[in-house]
Amino acid sequence: MMKTRLKWAAGIGAAAMLLSISAASAKTLVYCSEGSPENFTPAINTTGTSFDAARPVYDKLVQFERGSTKVVPGLAESWTVSDEGKTITFKLRKGVKFHSGVNNFKPSRDFNADDVVWSFNRQWKEDHPYAKVSGGKYDYFNDMDMPALLASVEKTDDSTIVMKLNEPNMPILANLAMDFAAIGSAEYADTLLKAGKPEQFDQIPVGTGPFSFVAYQKDAAIRFKANKGYWGEKALVDDLVFAITPDPTARLAKLRAGECHFMIAPRPADLEEMKKDPALNVINQSGLNIAYWAFNVQKPPFDKKEVRQAFNMAIDKAAIIKDVYLGTGTAAKNLIPPTLWSYNDAVKDYPFDSAKAKAMLTAAGVTSLDIDLWYMPVQRPYNPNAKRIAEMMQADLAKVGVNAKLVTFEWGEYRKRAQQGEHMTAQLGWTGDNGDPDNFFFLRGCSAARPGGQNLTKWCNEDYSNKLNKAKASADMAERTKLYEEMQVIEHEEAPDMKIAHSIVYEAMRKEVVGFKQSPLGSHEFQGVDVK
Repeated sequence: MMKTRLKWAAGIGAAAMLLSISAASAKTLVYCSEGSPENFTPAINTTGTSFDAARPVYDKLVQFERGSTKVVPGLAESWTVSDEGKTITFKLRKGVKFHSGVNNFKPSRDFNADDVVWSFNRQWKEDHPYAKVSGGKYDYFNDMDMPALLASVEKTDDSTIVMKLNEPNMPILANLAMDFAAIGSAEYADTLLKAGKPEQFDQIPVGTGPFSFVAYQKDAAIRFKANKGYWGEKALVDDLVFAITPDPTARLAKLRAGECHFMIAPRPADLEEMKKDPALNVINQSGLNIAYWAFNVQKPPFDKKEVRQAFNMAIDKAAIIKDVYLGTGTAAKNLIPPTLWSYNDAVKDYPFDSAKAKAMLTAAGVTSLDIDLWYMPVQRPYNPNAKRIAEMMQADLAKVGVNAKLVTFEWGEYRKRAQQGEHMTAQLGWTGDNGDPDNFFFLRGCSAARPGGQNLTKWCNEDYSNKLNKAKASADMAERTKLYEEMQVIEHEEAPDMKIAHSIVYEAMRKEVVGFKQSPLGSHEFQGVDVK
């Protein structure tokens, strides 16, 4: 490993400086990421940006095979399911080491069942010593109904965890492979608590993952080093650097200049030229995703179904797909993409019809209306340019007598404010976490409509949510499919949002990068990736 003491540079040149310093003594992979993490604890995050930043550090009980949605052993080397699906017994991997030296922490023991119980109880139990640390918001855990689902998570010995459920749950193993279920060090947490610095647990992370955390310069760079003793697929580089670069044009410039090796989310307009560049390798796959425009049903006139339907008809979706996605997206009519099982193709999308939209608004008592239209400040795999989409929506809405004020915030602030329901309308989207339709449909469930929940529409339909809960508990694929198809009909009729697009996800790397596997879940994992 390099022994040079790094002086962190500010701004766009940070990654180049890091690369040049490390080149002489260690192999470095630089990833041009699109945004800054809110922190480094997945349990208190909901954005792919923050999950990506924490993912090198942590493991889960079960994990997705890199590049797929297949659930494979993680910190649990095996598991058995009994009691008609209500009891899962995990046998834990022995000899797994936590990272040493991070924040001067030196673990005195290996990973064991205490760490699993600690990690779940932090999100679940109000009397947990870390329950309120860093704001105490566990949106994923709550939105996925884990408090209602879990009966107990108990240690029977150092290498055995018994998880009991209140009812069978078909997506549970896939859910446990998601980032919110990452396992932290109970010993590290206790050390920080005794030192009066518990918040450092979420800012200076310690895990068992393929890379250990080194440093974070806010809005500039994150640095990791390889965990040489990692139990699983090894890191093939010595150092991993996230060069935080929100602008896609700047990311491409750095990629071409060799200042980074891999970049997320190129602009659709740049793809053809990128494909011609002999130094680059452009990859793509159909995204397991949805971009949508949410209407807050708690704010009139969006409490009226007819108004929400009219807004769907007021927007020229085809023009957005053509001008913004440039061939990298398809119009969406359901929450789930057509590639996912249970997709209901019988649902008919709302037509673009300004005259009918205006007439429906008038009939609903809306003759003139001022709204806010929130757009994301960052590029996402499902949405290449939220600001441009907002501008096109604004122009379309003016034609039906609606004055839309465009609003945005810093990315973390945007998400938090929207989840609290401060908006009237807001753009967001979703990339599936586990390949199960439940992972999309919960976005419109009643549990996720609470303040802070991920249902930005705040729409709660009991029929929809009852079917959602019934589908989770059913082991019958045909029954689940039928329920999900019915839910798509309900959600389309109620129109709590406007579905915009499902995108094709493009990413680019330099030719010398080998071994990267594009994930259908939108994650970026760099163990097993090398630089020639």
